[in-house]
Parts: sequence; structure tokens; C-alpha cells
Amino acid sequence: MDASRNPFNPGAGVSPPELAGRAEVMQQAIVALERTKRGRHAKSLLVLGLRGVGKTVLLNEIAKEAGQRDYLTEMIEAEDSGDLRQMLMYSVRRVLLALDSGKQAVEAVKKGLRVLRSFLGSIKVSAGGVDITLGMDPEVGQADSGVLEADVTDLLLATGRAAQAVQRPVALLIDELQYVSRNELAALIRGIHAVNQAGLPLILFGAGLPQLAGQAGEAKSYAERLFEFPRLDRLSDADACAAIQQPVEEEGARIDAAALQEIVKQSHGYPYFLQEWGYNAWNACDSGTIGLEDTQAATAVSIHKLDASFFRVRFDRLTPSERDYMRALAGLGAKPQRTSDVAAAMGRKANSVAPMRDSLIKKGMLYAPEHGMIAFTVPLFDGFMRREMPET
Repeated sequence: MDASRNPFNPGAGVSPPELAGRAEVMQQAIVALERTKRGRHAKSLLVLGLRGVGKTVLLNEIAKEAGQRDYLTEMIEAEDSGDLRQMLMYSVRRVLLALDSGKQAVEAVKKGLRVLRSFLGSIKVSAGGVDITLGMDPEVGQADSGVLEADVTDLLLATGRAAQAVQRPVALLIDELQYVSRNELAALIRGIHAVNQAGLPLILFGAGLPQLAGQAGEAKSYAERLFEFPRLDRLSDADACAAIQQPVEEEGARIDAAALQEIVKQSHGYPYFLQEWGYNAWNACDSGTIGLEDTQAATAVSIHKLDASFFRVRFDRLTPSERDYMRALAGLGAKPQRTSDVAAAMGRKANSVAPMRDSLIKKGMLYAPEHGMIAFTVPLFDGFMRREMPET
């Protein structure tokens, strides 16, 4: 079939043609946006899930919904070596400058800019040679204590008050939030808590790996009362079928039942992999109907492409000893395994391999679903490890 009409989008964070199985979480987000805009309390959402379940896609969709409701939106991606101050300062600067109406700028916005200047501190900060010190005096006594929690709280409150004064709500969306350190996460939670208590039109949406819920609880005990933690997982068979069948039929083509079931089976219902298999099945088909042979051909192509990119970029970040740990885990199967069993498979004691496990969790390769257990954050990675390292 015509490759230029291929409806599937196998890209990182790229919205699929059919956002199947996510209606409930989207409705939660829409309600939170509407309530926040009206100055009413609303729990922020921290979306949890493995790689490839569509967390980034969902954040992008929430941003679109926010934009349709006249929100100023800022999308931030946390990094494992990043710093919360730097993540916030660029985004908050853009928000405050957008709220600044120039000739008739309200004092709350000007104060917000002065608080941001205090937050930046006395060090001149630049990005790509662009000075962002704002060319104004700091707001003395605000966001200048050097205590991260206090300063982040001052900054978010000042931004929320500026948004309230201009009657323009703000949505901050932070992806990969599990990479933020415990102290930084505590500061962010405290700041959002203060914003909520003041009834200001600023809301946070975040996304991260499954361990994020535990990290938030450890950072602040009241996190579970401040956030909802919707968990994204693989799609049900019905939703997975809809994610493939509807886009195909909208392009005037067909897919037979056996081919559809084969795609769902091979992709395990994970949204990213559904897009990959659907894309390759469409391109393999030379008639108007995608059949079983087309999807079988798509499986070979999909695995090859995933091994060369999606899996490979993660594998290349690992040290030799971390690869050995991952291979031992893969040898035990795709499901969560006891950490003691992984150590035994390596012929090691559990405490001797603990540093490898902790490093892999920090890199976002593994997570602990419960005490004493360990699992892959990337679906189907066990198969890749067995192909990449045939012998343990």
C-alpha cells in the first residue's frame, strides 16, 4: 500500500492516529484543568508507566486540552543529570514574559519577574549566549534564601499570583519526573501544595516510571493527598485492536482478524509497539487488505528496527557488569523477579550485586515493583537481551 498514506506513527512521544484506552485519564486531566481555571482545588496528576505505554503522548494531549482552555503551557523534560532550578527558570521566565502585557503590565507580573531574578541568584546565567538575568533588580526576601524548598515555593507562588492577576491559568508539564532528586521533588511538591492552598490558577502534570509514586511519598508524606497517580499499562485486547483497525479503515483499507490478532500478540498491547507493528504491516501489504503474512513480515522488520534503535540506545548506556545483571534478569523471564534469584543466576551474593541494581534503577532501566523484587522498565527488553547476549 501507499507508504505516504501510512496512518501509524512509531515515534517517541508522537500522538497515534487513535488514542485508545486513555479516555479515563484524559477526563481526570480535563476536570483538573477546569477546576484550576476556576480557582478551585484540583489534584495534580502524576502519570506512571513503563516505557512505551504513552506517558509522553498523554502529556502532549493534556497540553493541547490546556491550550484550548486558554492556559499558558510549558513542557519540561527532566534529565538524570539535570537540575530543578535550571528546569524551572527557563519555563517560568517564558510564562512570566507571556503574562507581561507590556504597557499595561500588572504589578503582580512585574513582581513575579523580580522573584525569578532573585531565584536566579547573583550568578549571571545564560543559555546559548542569551542572557536571562531579566535586566531588573531582584525581589529582596523572595526566592533568595538558598533553601531549595523555600525558593521554589516562592517562585511558584509568585507565578501563580501573576497568572491570577492577568486571569490566564498556567500548566507546567514535566516528563521523566523520576529523574528529579528527592530534595528537588520535595521542593516541587511543597511549592505545588502552597499554590493549591492559595487557590492560584497553576497546575502541575507529571509523568514518570512506576517508582515515581514511591519517590513522591518519600519526599513528602502528604504527596498522596496532593496528586492522583493514574497508572498506564498495556492496552486491553479490544483497545489494542481499535488502535490498529480504526486507522487502517479510515484510510480505506482493511485488516483481517488473524492479522489483527497477530499484531496484538507480538506487540503485547503496548502502544509504542502497536504503532511499530502497524506501520511495518501497512508497508508490507501490497493489496488493500493486511493479512497474516504481512504481519509476520512486519514482526521481523519491527524486531530488527527495535533492536537497532529503541533497545540499542538503552543497552549502550550500560556498563559490562550492568549488562550481565540485565542478562541474568532476562534469563529468568519478562515478569518481576526476586533480586536474590537474579544474584543467584549470576553466581553472586545479593549484597554484592546491589550497586549494579541501584545504578540500573537510577538509569531508568529497572524498577522495584515491591520490596525484594526487580523488573524491566522497557517492555520486551528481556527478549532483546537474550538476542544480544545469547550466552549468559
